[in-house]
Amino acid sequence: MDAFYASIEQRDHPEWRHQPIAVGYSGKRGVVAAASYEARRYGVRSAMASVTALRKCPQLIFVAPRFNVYREVSQQIMHIFHEYTDKVEPLSLDEAFLDVTVNKKGAASATLIAKEIKRKIYAQTHLTSSAGVSFNKFLAKIASDYHKPDGIYIIPPKAAEAFVEKLPVERFFGVGKVTATRMKDHGIKTGYDLKQWSEPDLTRLFGKAGSSYYHFARGIDEREVQPDRIRKSLGAENTFSEDLYEVVDLLGALDEIAHEVQRRAEKRRFFAKTLTLKIKYADFTIITRSKTVDQYIKTFEQLFELGQELLSTVEDIEERKIRLMGLTLKNAETESPHSSFVPLQLSFDFKD
Repeated sequence: MDAFYASIEQRDHPEWRHQPIAVGYSGKRGVVAAASYEARRYGVRSAMASVTALRKCPQLIFVAPRFNVYREVSQQIMHIFHEYTDKVEPLSLDEAFLDVTVNKKGAASATLIAKEIKRKIYAQTHLTSSAGVSFNKFLAKIASDYHKPDGIYIIPPKAAEAFVEKLPVERFFGVGKVTATRMKDHGIKTGYDLKQWSEPDLTRLFGKAGSSYYHFARGIDEREVQPDRIRKSLGAENTFSEDLYEVVDLLGALDEIAHEVQRRAEKRRFFAKTLTLKIKYADFTIITRSKTVDQYIKTFEQLFELGQELLSTVEDIEERKIRLMGLTLKNAETESPHSSFVPLQLSFDFKD
């Protein structure tokens, strides 16, 4: 979807249309959750500190998020996807992979399916979307961002190699700013540069991700679309309006976070045996503490007691101010259902 949260707010509030808006909070500890395209022209981006966003765009309008509305619209969109295929792998509320190799409409063109889905989404939600069409997840994901907003981009098999060779490394799946900088330090600026490196050398430089980069540089991605993808973690965190350093205040914050994690876990029937405490200090240093127990963590009492135990292992807890704290449940012991294998290097009609 195109600027999903912000577009919903502009749809529902005509006075904000064509205005630079940010979904989030404007306080000094606030963060931009989403920015309209009008705000993006000023350099405002999601995950940006609100004070920074306001410096870039003083007329920026902040809008409190309405996640219940965003979830309802997301369900509408996912329902449309399932009219075409059951092989839908949501990545978030506003993005998903669809495998339409075999589809419910019997359509022979992935491009025509994408265009039809875009039309249906707009008809039912009055929101625009963008689609990427290709023969694997890596290429389809990149293509989906290529002609935003309200665009569609197709990478057919014959064009994949040339497309990837020209691609800046920043556009590669899993390559963030830090990794991109490391790559450039080694003379790797494009897919072509990346292609000159062997898999062992890339693995030596970037760990397990190096193997993925090696294959992505060749347009290879054999990951299946996984409609039954199992959630691996669930958590909640809180950035405080004022730095905390008193233990009583930290325990109060821990109580709130533990309640929220328990609520989310119960709603999703997610149970795990490992709890991780995350702390971000005022100087932005981050530490984590984890513990695995023998029984599933299911209640608030279990979460809070284990959270207290982890908090007590932080040596300088009363000496440094804390900006953020979070709890995450991990390593859920849920078996993933087996599914039949469908190859992703597909032969498909990409006609317009």
